[in-house]
Amino acid sequence: MMNAVSILPDDLEDALEESLARFPAAELTRSVRTLIRQYREGFDRSVPALGSEAAVAAYAGYRMPATYSAMSAALRQVALLAPGFAPETQVDVGGGTGSALWAASAVWPALRGATVIEQSSSAIAFGRRLAARAPAAAVREARWQQAVVDRSVPAPTADLVTMSYVLGELSPAVQEDVVESLASATERNAGMLVIVEPGTPAGYARIAAARRLLTGLGLHLVAPCPHVGECPISAEQRDWCHFAVRLNRTALHRRIKDGTLSFEDEKFSFVAASARPWPRAESRVLRHPLKRKGLVTLRLCTAEDGLADRAVSKRQGETYREARDAVWGDAWPPVAR
Repeated sequence: MMNAVSILPDDLEDALEESLARFPAAELTRSVRTLIRQYREGFDRSVPALGSEAAVAAYAGYRMPATYSAMSAALRQVALLAPGFAPETQVDVGGGTGSALWAASAVWPALRGATVIEQSSSAIAFGRRLAARAPAAAVREARWQQAVVDRSVPAPTADLVTMSYVLGELSPAVQEDVVESLASATERNAGMLVIVEPGTPAGYARIAAARRLLTGLGLHLVAPCPHVGECPISAEQRDWCHFAVRLNRTALHRRIKDGTLSFEDEKFSFVAASARPWPRAESRVLRHPLKRKGLVTLRLCTAEDGLADRAVSKRQGETYREARDAVWGDAWPPVAR
């Protein structure tokens, strides 16, 4: 997943730059610092995180490129492993300013209808302005529904259900109920559910809990896992399952984040589950491959052996060439595209 730099679609980047230009850069920078502090220290769940236009604009400038890139990477893994899955409708739960809409329409251009469920009216207004610039009708004509994501979240009806960077903003008591509701809707509609969380130990723990719940409810894992057993990565190992995607920073993005680099790496954890079975990857590359002269060592999550290191030497010909091209997050052996 780190083999290429993720770039926002031109229409989204232009719309985002234009919308952010309505606010002084200094104000956006202050709001971004507040958001960073909230992400690190935790959100006050009694106060909407995106309660003002400036907060929404700061969030969009600070996080939208990253959430778009992470969701795109997760959805492309789904598309790779389930080539017969061709969703026509999408519901994005807790969709913020619409990153997942843009990501899904890029992966599946045949999408014809989409709904965003979001509690912040300011985020909805901002997302609608961005969506108006989209070339895809599913994004431009998306339905935006104001609702709080909690136990009573409306059960979505769609082929594809997405939820990104939302579970961590919910109380632990509510998280399980929300995942169960989305799983029930996915099974009822014979669809696909994709949940993305930050690639931190806490984010992975939420994904792992969701994964256990989804399999317990009878859904079929699609990605990233090569098996349905308990995750072989344990807290005692001081490790967690996560991936990363590199994304370009625009000049404004660097300015509001006080950043100097032209790129950043977004780390994320995710799970995709379906109402019907699809072939899973035989194994998954969990770290940057260790490449030496004539030898590549892959750290893998496997279906049979749990965590395993596989050494591929130059003597193995085509397999070695594939290993040289493998990157963190890839299925192994490579899935034909």
